[in-house]
Amino acid sequence: MNFIVLDLEWNQCPTGKSDTIGQLPFEIIEIGAIKLDEALAIQDSFREVIRPQVYRTLHFKTREIVSLRSIDLENGRVFPEVILEFFDWCGPDPYFCTWGPSDLMELQRNMAFHQIPNSFPFPFLYYDIQKIFSIRYEDRRTRRSLESAVDYLSIPKEVAFHSALSDAHYTSLIMQHMTRREILENSSVDYFHTPQQRKEEIYLQYPTYAKYVSRPFPSKIQAMKDRVVTSTPCFLCRKNVPKKIRWFSSGSRNYLCLCQCEEHGYLKGKIRLRQRSDGKYYAVKTIRFVTPEEAEAVAQRKDSQHNKSRV
Repeated sequence: MNFIVLDLEWNQCPTGKSDTIGQLPFEIIEIGAIKLDEALAIQDSFREVIRPQVYRTLHFKTREIVSLRSIDLENGRVFPEVILEFFDWCGPDPYFCTWGPSDLMELQRNMAFHQIPNSFPFPFLYYDIQKIFSIRYEDRRTRRSLESAVDYLSIPKEVAFHSALSDAHYTSLIMQHMTRREILENSSVDYFHTPQQRKEEIYLQYPTYAKYVSRPFPSKIQAMKDRVVTSTPCFLCRKNVPKKIRWFSSGSRNYLCLCQCEEHGYLKGKIRLRQRSDGKYYAVKTIRFVTPEEAEAVAQRKDSQHNKSRV
């Protein structure tokens, strides 16, 4: 097995959102990757600068962050050529790792724009090392920058950040401070392709929580009327446990609830409603165990939301 640690740099429309192409808000201009073996030892690297075909002038924010120059881009190869070579370099059945949740989404968006067949599996699971770093070292919610995580682990900073290959390299070094089991137990779901029908809905179980991804619904209201979306099973004993606090809005697209399993204790449910490119909505539900203090915080949140609605 191989872990492929991927990092991308991308450009956006230099003249603003009004001129942005909806199918391609970010155009990839550099791919960097490190190949690790199953022992997390570095085996190989990949780097290519990509000549942009849509946004040919660098946005001012891109110029501030990325070390590439216009002449570098002019000498690069086009995306369809590079991406096919990259997948060949990855080898069969790679385990993709990234720092944060964005890179694989933008990679697939660029592939779709260039009409390159998408051979990623469904559901497509990958490993967000930024998230796993928080699980391993912090509170599961904090999301550090890559450089901050490097400083935390006292990893020598021998090359500059914000190059695709250097950022992939630093992510690889962070992974070497983790165990393979810690990484593999904490996969993330890519949402570029989501379930189209009930039988495709995604159910995943992790050490401390469970995740569910629904089929699409025409509206948020219809999503929250679906019995599967709003069900609250205990993921250890599989029983559908009663709600102590029913689902309530915690923002325009977020909902919370509180349940109590007689055998295993309090569970907090959270639903995020996400909108697809076709305007429909799908639900991402997580159910996790919480302490009595965290359960009380959910109750206080409900009271706060109730008081706001009365004002």
